[in-house]
Amino acid sequence: MVRGMTTTADGSGLKEALKEKIPEQQERLKALKAKADAKLGDVNLGMLLGGMRGIKGMLWETSLLDADEGIRFRGYSIPECQKLLPAAVEGGEPLPEGLMWLLMTGDIPTQEQVKALSHELIQRSKVPHHVYSVLQALPSDAHPMTQFSSAVMALQPSSHFARAYLDGVHKTKYWEHVYEDTMNLIAKLPEIAAYIYRSNYCGETAVSVRPDPSLDWAANYARMMGYDDEKCWELMRLYQTIHADHEGGNVSAHASHLVGSALSDPYLSFSACLNGLAGPLHGLANQEVLRWLKGVQMELGMDPTKEEIEEFAWKTLKSGKVVPGYGHAVLRKTDPRYTCQREFALKHLPEDPMFKLVSKLYEVVPGVLQQTGKVKNPWPNVDAHSGVLLQHYGITHDNFYTVLFGTSRAIGVLSQLTWSRALGLPIERPKSLTMDWLEKNL
Repeated sequence: MVRGMTTTADGSGLKEALKEKIPEQQERLKALKAKADAKLGDVNLGMLLGGMRGIKGMLWETSLLDADEGIRFRGYSIPECQKLLPAAVEGGEPLPEGLMWLLMTGDIPTQEQVKALSHELIQRSKVPHHVYSVLQALPSDAHPMTQFSSAVMALQPSSHFARAYLDGVHKTKYWEHVYEDTMNLIAKLPEIAAYIYRSNYCGETAVSVRPDPSLDWAANYARMMGYDDEKCWELMRLYQTIHADHEGGNVSAHASHLVGSALSDPYLSFSACLNGLAGPLHGLANQEVLRWLKGVQMELGMDPTKEEIEEFAWKTLKSGKVVPGYGHAVLRKTDPRYTCQREFALKHLPEDPMFKLVSKLYEVVPGVLQQTGKVKNPWPNVDAHSGVLLQHYGITHDNFYTVLFGTSRAIGVLSQLTWSRALGLPIERPKSLTMDWLEKNL
């Protein structure tokens, strides 16, 4: 045991299940290293100047994004996850704990395993009082993501991995301590995020709201925010599941991987993830969608015609802006994360005016974008729908939406971080070039 630290018992069996998987994956990696000279593809100047887009440059085991199929979590598509992962209610949305088990082990968990994992997370969820003191000391106008990242950093002194590294733990044991930090951090995030929500938008500063042991991670998250509608809990389960991971090349995932590769602990790595997610080009997209939709309603009314929507979309494009929520860096078809949210809306809120507007946009906007001849993917992505669902259940403060995204993304990036240490992945160090070098050598 690490000096000065206590380790929570593996009440769910997840750590043992993960431990059993590691030797086989280490052997797979060893075999791949024997092919180190194999070519993965060409790199051209456009890739370098275009933000390294499309360069195959990192190992990320938990998910893979296909341009036509969308994201696959450990080989399972979103529809398959909805069908196979345990749910809280029959026919309901998958529990994020189930996805966490899948990302960690590659296996679909049983209902009993997920229930045990929910219980273990609650056991680990107590947030130290000093974290709330840090939040209360921030300026009242600090953005929720600034608060969230600060709270994660305030937890860092409790890092098992940081202490173990200082104590000289063998590198083959790194993953065990990263796992402990991962579990503790994921367990605490809903309580922290819910406090940020209540203190910012409900005028509450009490820190006494604790998880209900009878509820799952996502339901407790919504309940601690102040939402007792069980349909809202179902939405939270869906939202936290589908936003959890999206390969490793996006800003938030790559930031966590990069910082973690220096053997920074999970708190430092996840804070980097959140800081990247807070950027307008990454995690703020669903806010921009919602504001654009409200602009449509303000100008055209609550029930515009398809012709009016088409004209408004053209007006947006001709002003030099984009239609938010459409297109994706990798996807070339409708994002399955959009599709499952649409199915949720059709089931639970088919008459919602904003949902009806989103449905009309789905019929109109792709055609407009195709007519421009400049758009590779005219189809909606995950952000085109998520804000509308949150608004329906009363979560109307859109500058909090990135916090919701962040709690979800923790499941993916921290699962991968655990695997990165289990596989002994090295520090990242790509080569950079200057324009002088490019001009002389190309």
